[in-house]
Amino acid sequence: MSTAANVSSGRNGTRLPRSARRLQLLEAASEIFVERGYHSAGMDEIAIHAGVSKPVLYQHFPSKLDLYIAVVDSHAEKLVVDVNNALLTTTDNHQRVQAAVQAFFDFIDSDNSGYRLIFASDVMDPAVIRRTEGATEACVDAVYGLVMHDSGLDPYRSRMLAAGLVGASQVNARYWLEARRPIDKQTAVDTTVALLWGGLSHVPRQVEIDAAASADAAAGPDLKSTADNMEQSAG
Repeated sequence: MSTAANVSSGRNGTRLPRSARRLQLLEAASEIFVERGYHSAGMDEIAIHAGVSKPVLYQHFPSKLDLYIAVVDSHAEKLVVDVNNALLTTTDNHQRVQAAVQAFFDFIDSDNSGYRLIFASDVMDPAVIRRTEGATEACVDAVYGLVMHDSGLDPYRSRMLAAGLVGASQVNARYWLEARRPIDKQTAVDTTVALLWGGLSHVPRQVEIDAAASADAAAGPDLKSTADNMEQSAG
């Protein structure tokens, strides 16, 4: 493919590499979709906002749905990368919870467009729903791996804990934004972390569960004998 095929012209004759042009189109489309909604937004409007001709826009995205999906993908990828990177900043579990919650609040605070497109989309197309749900699942996957490794819990309980952490972080961050930031962000993050850590820190690790089960099994006959004696005495 020639170099000429990898560049496109924009307003005032500006020529950009194809990858840079695509990014420009995604940013312009994101702004229009958030402002107007998917159903009201038009490709003409997006092209004008991006400063390109409509044919150039269609060279990159054959339909409005394709463009919308690409926009959602770009924001979802950023969220997932942010959460994964946050979890890798420390090996301390309390700090991991803090970092994960912080990542959700930072994303929603700095990328309002991404938040609205991922968590408040009015598009019911199956391909879009898969993307929005997939973003949440990818975040759950990242947390799940650490929970299972550190706790030794079975996959079902580990995933439930991961889903709870991600869900609470997402819901609280959304509430904070939609309530127009009633408290400062760090206070909101710390409050959410206190809630989550207060619960997670009381979930017994698998070794503790196994030890308790072994202790109960070992004490079983003695406990039964004591109970029988008490019953006979009462009789």
